[in-house]
Amino acid sequence: MNTRPLYLDYHATTPVDPRVLDAMLPFFSESFGNPASRQHAWGWEAEKAVDRARAQVAALVNASAAEIIFTSGATESNNLALRGMAERLRDRGQRIVTIATEHKSVLDTCARLRDRGFDVAVVGVTPEGYVDMDAFRAAVTPGTILVSAMAANNEIGTVQDLAALARVAHAAGALFHTDAAQGAGKVPIDVVAMDVDLLSLTAHKFYGPKGCGALFVRKMKPKLLPVAQVDGGGHEHGVRSGTLNVPGIVGLGAAAELCQREMAVESVRLAALRDRLLGHLRTSLDGVRVNGTLERRLPHNLHISFDRVEGEALLMALGDLAVSTGSACSSGSQAPSHVLKAIGAIGDRGGASIRFGLGRTTSEQDVDFAARRVIDVVTSLRRTLASA
Repeated sequence: MNTRPLYLDYHATTPVDPRVLDAMLPFFSESFGNPASRQHAWGWEAEKAVDRARAQVAALVNASAAEIIFTSGATESNNLALRGMAERLRDRGQRIVTIATEHKSVLDTCARLRDRGFDVAVVGVTPEGYVDMDAFRAAVTPGTILVSAMAANNEIGTVQDLAALARVAHAAGALFHTDAAQGAGKVPIDVVAMDVDLLSLTAHKFYGPKGCGALFVRKMKPKLLPVAQVDGGGHEHGVRSGTLNVPGIVGLGAAAELCQREMAVESVRLAALRDRLLGHLRTSLDGVRVNGTLERRLPHNLHISFDRVEGEALLMALGDLAVSTGSACSSGSQAPSHVLKAIGAIGDRGGASIRFGLGRTTSEQDVDFAARRVIDVVTSLRRTLASA
């Protein structure tokens, strides 16, 4: 009997798709060559697999294969983009602009750059989670060298207008980077149409393996080259040294190709499930508030606050649902979500918040079960609080 909770935490990570696993398996023990071994067939075979994966990842975001650098994941990609380009461009300026709701791998990296003498501006957002464009334009001043804004928020699911943000950055002579860890494979991203200079993504957010990601680095107009943060061997165009994780890279490529092929249909299905879940909750409960916007939102995301409920009590009572209050990447931190703070959803009316992340295995029956459990638990907790 399976006693594990129903998994609704697809923002934290996703299972490896069986088709992705099938693509990866031969590269663990059969085609196990090192792609840097160019003197024999074992190396050539591995190199060919890496080249194919590079093209698959590039196609997902409309880049060229030569613009893809493989990394260990989006955190490393974000660090490489921000640190590498800040160091490269330091003679041109000191100012870096980012957004208050960014992932910690961006915010903490920017804080470290501030410690090293860079001028870092953090721009606020609207109650829906969109970048405050007036504040953003004011922050991106002449002398700004780099702007970083995420494609889609990992907690509240808000999808940003990357093209509009890039226009402001480029008008000031700055480069534009986006952390697309949550958006890639879920919503269309086109680095050409959106005029993105650097983009981070990771396999495990879209049904690929953990420990493998990529950084898109524009090669034309302008040609960019981050300063390497890991030296030794000159792998990945000299930007990221280290023996390539061939099985992981193959899995990343396979996952990217599947997402490109299936994204349109799957997004419609997931959005319908999300709306079904929200409908159930709103029909049976008052004091239900959606954090973020329903207009431009990741199709599989629903972040809800419940008035008159305490957060820890709610999560403890929902032990048969694998959900979270927000990001899974803050290493056990119990601090209030910086994203909810930024949109004004924490305070006297903050209540308890749950992030639902739906995925490929989520069914209507799963959504209905989750809704029933949340309705029962919230009703019970409110009744207990009222009688206390």
